Amino acid sequence: MSEKLIVGRKREISLLNRFIDSDEAEFVAVYGRRRVGKTYLVKGLFQKNFSFYMTGLANSDLKKQLQNFTDAFSQYFSKKATVKNWFDAFNLLRDELSKLRKTKKIIFIDELPWFDTARSDFVSALEHFWNSWASDDPTIKLIVCGSATSWMMNKLINNKGGLHNRVTHQIKLSPFTLGECEEFLKAKNFTMDRFEIAQFYMVFGGIPYYLKLLDKGESLAQNVDRLLFGEDGELRNEFHNLYHALFRNSEKYIAIVEVLAQKKKGITRNTLIKELSVESSGGVSKALDDLENCGFIRRYSPFGKKTKDELIQLVDFYTLFYFRFLAKRAKGRRNQWLQIQGKPEYNSWCGYAFEMLCLQHYPQILNALGISGIESAPCSWIYTGKDGAQFDLLIDRIDNVINICEMKFSTSPYEVTQHYLTELLEKVKLFKESSKTRKSPMLTFVTSLGLKPNSCARQIPKSITLDVLYNSPNLP
Repeated sequence: MSEKLIVGRKREISLLNRFIDSDEAEFVAVYGRRRVGKTYLVKGLFQKNFSFYMTGLANSDLKKQLQNFTDAFSQYFSKKATVKNWFDAFNLLRDELSKLRKTKKIIFIDELPWFDTARSDFVSALEHFWNSWASDDPTIKLIVCGSATSWMMNKLINNKGGLHNRVTHQIKLSPFTLGECEEFLKAKNFTMDRFEIAQFYMVFGGIPYYLKLLDKGESLAQNVDRLLFGEDGELRNEFHNLYHALFRNSEKYIAIVEVLAQKKKGITRNTLIKELSVESSGGVSKALDDLENCGFIRRYSPFGKKTKDELIQLVDFYTLFYFRFLAKRAKGRRNQWLQIQGKPEYNSWCGYAFEMLCLQHYPQILNALGISGIESAPCSWIYTGKDGAQFDLLIDRIDNVINICEMKFSTSPYEVTQHYLTELLEKVKLFKESSKTRKSPMLTFVTSLGLKPNSCARQIPKSITLDVLYNSPNLP
């Protein structure tokens, strides 16, 4: 399989090729949420050159996993094998790999966490395989993948035992950007325009597997109805499948995101612990780290606040959609999503989901504003005084400017009325006074289809549209 069949992932492809071509032994961990395309990427690049490949079995015991190994072993080495434990298995693998006369021996172990069954000693055997032999052979290129991100981080990447600092490289595979979604759909001959692709993203996020389930013969609304609301919808039960696949003791994680789903702008850690009614905060902290590693939450500090005041916000599109529309809705009714559209709950969701879309494409916004080279930090501003006020995205710049971003989703060019502009300017004034900042505020609009030309719109210094979110970000 050639690289040209892999959509996007330019940075990850470059890194993986560099690791494979190095003159040292490599132990590469690729992790990321379920359905994000980890296996597809690695197999797409290297499958024809695998010296050995096996993938774990979900919810299976040691005996079945060892049988799984021997089946893969027979396929690659044309030999039957019997092993009693993982030490036997890795020793056998070592012996056969040693006989190969290759400049690169690519070993791919997929769904690594599933092999770590109770009392299996899998991690110890893997540790012994790497430390006692593989790490000294520059032809060995071991790539491991796993969707159980908490396991990958705690048992492998941040291992405190024999695998401590043994992973030579790690790659977190994130969801597609809007631009990559567009590239994928064009490759599949879809005719969806950018406005529709953005709406897809607001429901599903940039998960490649979800993109693959779209039917080009249906409208986006029909696809959403079929996949999420139908009695046999392929993604109707995805929420629980997703969290069970990613996290052991997934109920704890679900309880956290359920609380966060009710708090649009986020809450403090202490408030979250209080809402969860848990006695110990240790488990919550660990779960929050795992959720952040998966990209399900973000932590941010409001403008002028200290670290202890940071807020935790749910930012995963599918999870937000699930709690807003799916969790308590009856299955099987036809055209539910079509019937919801245009109603207040739909309009409210659109506005919030578009804000999340913009936050997920913050680097693209910086590029479009021409300030990607200026040191800056995203934050929000929340005023808790009389009547309250807030800005959801501020770009706090080192050159003494603060972009105050208003993110507006609409099905036609957004109209800035005189009443709204007056309120907005009063809010900017309140921000300056309450925050005591000496920086200059610059109103900046990010809209789905631009601003409707009028005298009020001409008073907005900066305005960018949805199109800029499709551009490639500046990569590190």
